[in-house]
Amino acid sequence: MPGFSSPFAGNNCPQKLSKEELIRAIRFNIAAEFEAIQVYDQLAASIDNEDATKILREVADDEKVHAGNFMKLLFVLDPVEHEFYKEGFQETMDLLGKGAE
Repeated sequence: MPGFSSPFAGNNCPQKLSKEELIRAIRFNIAAEFEAIQVYDQLAASIDNEDATKILREVADDEKVHAGNFMKLLFVLDPVEHEFYKEGFQETMDLLGKGAE
């Protein structure tokens, strides 16, 4: 599974990233956190060992916190993109008949 498929493959970028490159890297980090959550949850659901399941679920929850860290950073770096997410949140709430979030 580990392919370490990052934009830099273990090496530092030879120059500083532009704001746009940083935003793309943060999106990549968010996707990586979601992938890790999926892997840990899937493994936990596939085993009977209670100790391992407990640890895997805890680590998955930690990854959810990390995803939140990166999402908030993305929203700070790109407030316009944040508006698109807010629009989607509101659209979903409207469709569910739940009003404003």
